[in-house]
Amino acid sequence: MDTKLTLKLNQEVIEQAKKYAAKRKMSLSRIIEAYLQSLVSDKKQDTLEISAFVKSISTGTQIPSDIDAKEGYRSFLNEKYT
Repeated sequence: MDTKLTLKLNQEVIEQAKKYAAKRKMSLSRIIEAYLQSLVSDKKQDTLEISAFVKSISTGTQIPSDIDAKEGYRSFLNEKYT
């Protein structure tokens, strides 16, 4: 059952989140629901990968829009095991 939820967020964050959702052809509600589900779920969420941008919403950390998370992780592993 879907229930309406009202949130108060920074306008800039809302605008960025809407652009993020539009690029992925998803609703902002769906993205927020998936993120909240990942916080409260004991199981690993396999249906939706939470991006650095979405994670940054909860922490308030500014993540550059051009960041390549996979490359960053690849570099981290390379440094760790080299």
